[in-house]
Amino acid sequence: MKTILLVTVPRIVLGLLFLVSAVDGFWWLATGSHLIHPPVTPKGLEFEAALQNSGFFWPFLKLVNLVGAASLLTNIAPAFGLALIAPVMAVIVLFHLTINPVGIPVALILVVTGGLLLYAYRNRYSALLR
Repeated sequence: MKTILLVTVPRIVLGLLFLVSAVDGFWWLATGSHLIHPPVTPKGLEFEAALQNSGFFWPFLKLVNLVGAASLLTNIAPAFGLALIAPVMAVIVLFHLTINPVGIPVALILVVTGGLLLYAYRNRYSALLR
């Protein structure tokens, strides 16, 4: 039961968040509109537009989101999936703390779920810290 609450639930929640983000990002690439767009400040919209208008970064970001989400949701190499999306999560958390404070609840979900999974998979990352 402890494993379900501390590993499985955070893995699925994080995987679903990044899957929804990937699908919405690819939908934007295809249509120019979002399926889901949470509240964003004007500065936050500028930042998002810069990423989208770069021409290369938005599709790359959404591909990373998709691969990370698939890894977490299928439980195939979930530590790898978490390692892929960890830098993205760091940027999202900083984005919400500095530019878009209305999204702090999302940032907290990322910190809690990511932190639980980082702790759960810590032995898989230990070689990186030697």
